Amino acid sequence: MTSDISPFDTPALQMSGISKQYPGTLAVDNVDFEARVGEVHALMGPNGCGKSTLASSLLGSPEYEITRGSIRLKGDEITDWDIDVRAKAGLFLAFQYPQEVPGVSVRNFLRQALSERKGLDLSMLELRLAIREWLERLGMDPDFEERYLNEGFSGGEKKRNEILQMAILEPEMAILDETDSGLDIDALRIVGDGVEEIRKDRPEMGVLAITHYQRLLDHLRPDVVHLMIDGRIVESGGPELARRIEAEGYEAWR
Repeated sequence: MTSDISPFDTPALQMSGISKQYPGTLAVDNVDFEARVGEVHALMGPNGCGKSTLASSLLGSPEYEITRGSIRLKGDEITDWDIDVRAKAGLFLAFQYPQEVPGVSVRNFLRQALSERKGLDLSMLELRLAIREWLERLGMDPDFEERYLNEGFSGGEKKRNEILQMAILEPEMAILDETDSGLDIDALRIVGDGVEEIRKDRPEMGVLAITHYQRLLDHLRPDVVHLMIDGRIVESGGPELARRIEAEGYEAWR
């Protein structure tokens, strides 16, 4: 018997009653969140409200302690999973400040990461063809794969490299932690268009974009926008909520 339930109607990422703290400081307070397969969600809020804490803790950062609640990825309870296990299962975090890794080329990094993510041992030729296809689609220099990971990269190149990683690793859920930070209008458009290019091939990939600004959302066109204040999600709505935040500022919700 064939099920009438579309895979796009099933939850991709769920958080139930999540609270997290630094030593002695509650940073995320009783957060509930659900994104279905293929949905784009935006999380907005002022500096220090807990957005990046939430992103890092979703990947299992040891800096934050979960004091209550649960996290599920496609139905699997992952609250106690290690970082590498979560990444292999399909969680991806694009960092606000990507780190430089001297001596490790973009290509070799992607080969190792893809091997761990999917258990594939691609030949160097297969990998190079895949990388070059995506470099072309993302409008990036063909020699990019030879460079050391983020070493000497401009801010825009670092962020575009995160999008390239997303394209190759094919995550179930991509979390963009203020990917628009420090980008000019042209670089922002390239990053936003890059995410949309990936979603053409993988419409089932979910996205959680953490941002201060409407301008990234003009490219990503979120299904749901959430507003976080002082560690709590205080309101959720459609794209009109982002426009209201842009117009009124955060003080209206404090």
